[in-house]
Amino acid sequence: MNAFTALIPARLASTRLPGKPLADIGGLPMVVRVAHRARESGASRVVIATDAEEIARVAREHAVDVVMTRADHPSGTDRLAEAADALRLGDEEIVVNVQGDEPLIPPSLIAAVAELLVERTDCAIATAAHPIGSMAEYLNPNAVKVVTDANGRAAYFSRAPIPYDRDHLAAHPGATPQNLSPAMQAQPPLRHIGLYAYRVAFLRAYPGLARSPYELSESLEQLRALWHGYRIAVLRAEQAPPAGVDTPEDLARVRAML
Repeated sequence: MNAFTALIPARLASTRLPGKPLADIGGLPMVVRVAHRARESGASRVVIATDAEEIARVAREHAVDVVMTRADHPSGTDRLAEAADALRLGDEEIVVNVQGDEPLIPPSLIAAVAELLVERTDCAIATAAHPIGSMAEYLNPNAVKVVTDANGRAAYFSRAPIPYDRDHLAAHPGATPQNLSPAMQAQPPLRHIGLYAYRVAFLRAYPGLARSPYELSESLEQLRALWHGYRIAVLRAEQAPPAGVDTPEDLARVRAML
């Protein structure tokens, strides 16, 4: 396993679940559970990046490294860039962004995305996706889809159902992802998994990149990287990881599972 740093951006601001990173799950704050998952991935270092002293205090109480960042970052990626500078990481080092609301994230998936970026020296970023299992998911704008090129690099991310099986769906309106055309079955629709590995050089460049028109229309931050010519390697996972925590109902579900 190649060395990589797992960074966990965490903020207290959440409209649907205030104080989310500190929510108790089986006796541990959620962000600490995420850090434990990241440690199990084999990361050489796990660090929480936060602008909230309450989160920093909890991290220290549970022996998790923490770095304080500004409160005015427009995105989590900008926060990671500041954290990478604070940790004095080299440009060629690899950082994996593990979301602080993913207490069930499989450690093996974290490790696999980091390993993919090590292998894909032509790419600045690596991420993951899994085959879509239902037509409802395929058509859902909250389920982000990704299409790749022949080399397994992201060609585009969208909230729209891409690729669109035009002729087959017109002739078979009740089709499902499992019985689309032969071409689509050979390369099925993929749902993006929001887990990223970055080369630190990209993180340092990111805050200076202009936002792209596609990023603005789709509200998908990763489209900025594609717009500016950065390549994104996509790991194909066999199945979706457990869902994260966005609402009180999600929190109840995770507590019951653990």
